[in-house]
Amino acid sequence: MLDNKIVYMSVFKRFFSVTLVLFLFIQCSDNNTYLIEKGRVGLLHTETKMEDLKQIFSMDSLVSVLNSEKDAVLFSNENDEYIVYSREGEKLLEISPQIQSDSLSRLRSIQIFDVNYTTEKGVSLKSTFKDINENYLVNKVETTLTSATLFIDELNATIAIDKKELGLNSFSREQISIDQIPDIAKIKYFTIWFN
Repeated sequence: MLDNKIVYMSVFKRFFSVTLVLFLFIQCSDNNTYLIEKGRVGLLHTETKMEDLKQIFSMDSLVSVLNSEKDAVLFSNENDEYIVYSREGEKLLEISPQIQSDSLSRLRSIQIFDVNYTTEKGVSLKSTFKDINENYLVNKVETTLTSATLFIDELNATIAIDKKELGLNSFSREQISIDQIPDIAKIKYFTIWFN
């Protein structure tokens, strides 16, 4: 009788150990699916090639946006992009290659549209300037016609904040300093660069 209890306890311990390891593995892999780091956005990283996208996003919709002949003349092939949509039709990511129209090219940039993608420090599209400023060093601020672009070297990222969030008129070239950005300003665009 005692031997049966020992066998059952041994089996139970193994079962519990295997179950715990599987649970932790699933949790870690699920967290990595939406993790933003320098050189990584979810399952995409610096070694990912454009041809890998179909396999990585096999459960989603991957749309290739290639220039027509007319656009190629006007825009010199700068718009070779791949857009990832969820099954529900939500735009998740916009991916650009380093080399235009080359399936073996590595990634140049990924613009993030899904709020589930988050940095280790909790910054996502739902974050405010205060969240960014408290967790990352803003290395530079550049002004465009419609936004202030924050450069975060730690992530090799650019984060755009709409001028409307700053209380400024769009389409002005007025320079913006980091001190002019209110804590409650929301993120407009979040882009990770791979070069």
